[in-house]
Amino acid sequence: MAHHEFTPDHYHTSIGWHEPVLYIAPGDSVATNTVDARGQDRRGEKVTERGNPMTGPFYVKGAEAGDTFVVRFDKLYPNRDWGWTGKRIASNVLDPGFEAGFQPDDEPLRWPVDLKAGTTGQPDTLPGLQLPLCPMVGCFGVAPPRGQAISTATSSTYGGNMDYRGFVEGVTVYLPVEAPGALFFLGDGHAIQGDGEIVGTGVDISFDVTFSVDLIKDKRIGWPRAENETHILVAGNARPLDQCVEHATSELVRWLEEDYGLSAQTAHSLLGQCVEYDMGNVFDPAYTMVCKIEKALLEQLGAKRDY
Repeated sequence: MAHHEFTPDHYHTSIGWHEPVLYIAPGDSVATNTVDARGQDRRGEKVTERGNPMTGPFYVKGAEAGDTFVVRFDKLYPNRDWGWTGKRIASNVLDPGFEAGFQPDDEPLRWPVDLKAGTTGQPDTLPGLQLPLCPMVGCFGVAPPRGQAISTATSSTYGGNMDYRGFVEGVTVYLPVEAPGALFFLGDGHAIQGDGEIVGTGVDISFDVTFSVDLIKDKRIGWPRAENETHILVAGNARPLDQCVEHATSELVRWLEEDYGLSAQTAHSLLGQCVEYDMGNVFDPAYTMVCKIEKALLEQLGAKRDY
């Protein structure tokens, strides 16, 4: 196991079969940084084009199609004292013809960020309100199948722009490998964000990141899976929203049956009364819905997995 310090000198606005920036092995960790969604770095300087520029890809030695890539977010934290947001709720999450009552200009709202106190606020629109930081990574993933390179505006089986506020420090994510080396990308850090990213952004900001990787050989999964201290969860990415629910729920059922050994009837009964859903992105071309279940319930059932 090795630890790598990596400073990016270029970025990608697509997740795909790009030339690797660093070769790493299962068990390794990487400390690096990301720019914000407009391509601005820790100094606020624009160093690349806008559109969720990604750091990477990182090539994991031994990863092949049909494996599962594992990444743990060991550190996710902003590295400058301001972020920015959009100004108006997206029209697709409001009634048709709903009048916002104001016409925003093209400039985003600037949010001061107190890195030491761990807070942010918007003094002009939310005077007196201070919000605790909840740093999360909005866009990450591995290369999609068939040599594709897909815009970081959207998401699918490989991950992508899911903008789920649960992808925070300490979370472990599982992604299906389709390319040699998996080719892992990440970026689009948010200091804080509400469910759905309904103004098109969180408090977007550059990040310092540390992640560690692993590999499950000959294990094929269909959609991004993840776990934190309390839950296992699946992200379904599609449009319309009901298709996201279908993908996420089906994948969680498969996970419970194949890896936890639950019978079909047990899995259906458990989710029927205990499932939880979280909304990810409902702004971009593909929406995200997360389906999850408490680990404590699985422990009560005596259900365990071997990884």
